[in-house]
This record gives sequence, structure tokens and C-alpha cells, in this order.
Amino acid sequence: MTDSIQISMPMLLFLMGMTGFAGFVDSAAGGGGLISLPAYLFAGLPVHYTYGTNKFSAACGTTFATANFFKSGAMNVKIGVLAAAGSFAGSALGAHIVLLLSDRVLRTMMFIILPVAAVLILWRRNLPDENRDDGTLNSKKVLMALAIGLGIGLYDGVFGPGTGTFAIIAFTSLMGFDLRTANGNAKVLNLASNYASLITYIMNGMVVFSIGIPCAVSGIAGNMLGSHFALKKGAKFIRPMMMVVLVLLLGKLISDAVL
Repeated sequence: MTDSIQISMPMLLFLMGMTGFAGFVDSAAGGGGLISLPAYLFAGLPVHYTYGTNKFSAACGTTFATANFFKSGAMNVKIGVLAAAGSFAGSALGAHIVLLLSDRVLRTMMFIILPVAAVLILWRRNLPDENRDDGTLNSKKVLMALAIGLGIGLYDGVFGPGTGTFAIIAFTSLMGFDLRTANGNAKVLNLASNYASLITYIMNGMVVFSIGIPCAVSGIAGNMLGSHFALKKGAKFIRPMMMVVLVLLLGKLISDAVL
């Protein structure tokens, strides 16, 4: 089936530009899927193949962004790993659920979830930028990290857009991390959820590699650039980018309502 899915060179170049921009936004504040998912659909990919191919390009880009945050020490590794474990399980479950749903149901879910996502991001747009975590690891923090990972991973596996943004909100609000550290932990969580979903999609032949590989290259470039700015500028860069994600969410909601 994937061999029969082909797009023109101008459309591929358009997709590469959009996934590059999506990677830039995602590495700084999450929400890259708000750009890349509609772009893949606009290019004419069926919904399930859009999910699979988008996960492939997103996973590649997130890998490099995560490495940047790790090298800079902008993450709590223990919490990040625990959240990643929960995220992997939740995302794998979510991806299997997606395979059972029709295109129409998936589109309806997008329409229902987007306004909820927009309200959550708007409500928590002024996140604190001081690290309130004392550095200890107890049973409460372990369970909290696993729960954050499981819940957001499930959301990412079923839907996706805004995953990184919600993870940043969760880590700052519930775990007490500053924006820079929360973003680093969000990258680890998102990386695990991306690969869990991706494995499911690859096993079911839902990734169009002829499109996904070029888009992965542009996505990596965008992620590298975005993570560089996020690490260098910190909250001054991350906060405005989170507002960009909010605008994208609202724009997607309005466009879906019109269509």
C-alpha cells in the first residue's frame, strides 16, 4: 500500500519545510504535531499513514533534540527515565487504539480534543521559571513521574499534537521544575512515546518511508536549531513559543469548525 502513496516534488519540498518548522517549534515548546499533521493530510496522505509517517519524522527529530538537552544537563535524568517508561507503555497502547479506529472517528477526536488542549495551555501560559524541586527522589515522585508519562504517552499515541507542551506544564506544575529542566524531561518522555507508537506503525506498514525520510532530515535540522535557542535563551524563548503553540491550536480548531 505504501508504494502506491506518492506525492509531487513541490509537495515533498512543502512537507520538508513544514516538518522542519514543526521540529523547531516542538523542540522549544512542544506542539510540533499541530504543524506537521495537517501538512501531511494536506499532501494527501490517508489519516493512518499520516499518523505513522509523522511519528517517524518526529521521532528522528526528537532524538537529536533530546541529546542536546542531555548534553547541556537540562534534565532530571531519574525523573525523565521514569516518565519515559510510563510514556512508552501509554503510547504503545494509544497507537494500538488508533489502528482500531476509522478515519472519521480520528478526525472527530481531533475536533473534540483541540479546544480542551487550547484551554489547558491558555490556563497555564504563565508558568514559573524557578526550580522548586529539592533534588530528592521518593515514592511520591516516582509515582507522579510514571503517572505523567503514562497519561501523556496515551494522549500522544491516540492523538499527539501538544504532547511536549502538556509535558512541560505537568513537570513545572506537578514536579516543581523550571521551564528549561521541564523541557528536557519532556523531551525524554516524548522520545519514548514517539518510538513506542512508531514501532506499532512500522509493524503495521503505516509509514511511507519515501516521504518520511526526507521529512525526518528537515525535522532533525529544525529540532537542532530550536533546542539550541531553548537552551541558550531559556524561559525568554520557551514562553513565547508556547504561545505560538496556543495560536496554532486555536487556528486548527477554527479551521476544523469551518470545514
